[in-house]
Amino acid sequence: MSQTAIPEFFVYGEPARALDVGFLHVETVQARASVHCGQVLAHKHPQMAQITFWTIGQGIYRIEDRTWSFSAPTVSFMPSGVVHGFDIEPGTDAIVVSVADAALAAIAEHSALPLDQPVFVTGRGEAALWQRLGETIRMIQAEYAEAQPGAEKILPPLVAVALSGIARLDAQSHAVTVPAAVALGGRLKRLIDRHFRDDWPVERYVEELGTTRHLLDKASHQVLGSGVRQAIGERRLVEAKRLLLFTIRTVEDIAYETGFNDPAYFSRFFRQAVGVAPAAWRKKRIGSSE
Repeated sequence: MSQTAIPEFFVYGEPARALDVGFLHVETVQARASVHCGQVLAHKHPQMAQITFWTIGQGIYRIEDRTWSFSAPTVSFMPSGVVHGFDIEPGTDAIVVSVADAALAAIAEHSALPLDQPVFVTGRGEAALWQRLGETIRMIQAEYAEAQPGAEKILPPLVAVALSGIARLDAQSHAVTVPAAVALGGRLKRLIDRHFRDDWPVERYVEELGTTRHLLDKASHQVLGSGVRQAIGERRLVEAKRLLLFTIRTVEDIAYETGFNDPAYFSRFFRQAVGVAPAAWRKKRIGSSE
């Protein structure tokens, strides 16, 4: 199947859509059994990563061009833009934690697991580590389902703990080799997360990644859904939204924090992308959540 023919979903069976800056979603595989009937065809998620923790049963898992047989407990981490799918036996189930790239960027600095490549761990690791990871995943599931006040502050650290738990299961030896363009797109995403505030020209990213402008743009479109320059702008916009929504910092301060030397230019950039000025967007979003 060609990359252009591979469907993109929000969650499986639902069309891809724009995600909120703090988006996090938790459900079981069996919750969508009527949609997939035990066979999840090859697909990918733009701007969203997933942890899948298999709690019972067995099946076959596919990531890009590789295939594994698995039985519970098994866990995977799937960055955005990576093609995956699975076939499962009746009664097989997993907890799936989906996190927007925008939220994952803030979680990454607290995670022991590198988040730019897929990982699949099955059939090995200490029982105590599996038990601890399972407990953490179930805490995430319960916190999400209960939706108590403050859940938005509790869930991201729990996701970081789960990711670090995957790393402790010798996940580095289970990192999955992906096609060169997908790997390059993942490295680009990681580099943008580190340097979007520095206002690097595209050529600096090309140089740092040891590639060509053509290959980098192609990888960026495939994994991030846009060209390099647009991907950098989108990352700056995401950070600006996060700071507007979750802090009380001034618009001018946020402009400088996200790499804009001119607050007026930042406001024009934000208005052009979102449709309203930063202060108006903050007022509307905070007001609607009260």
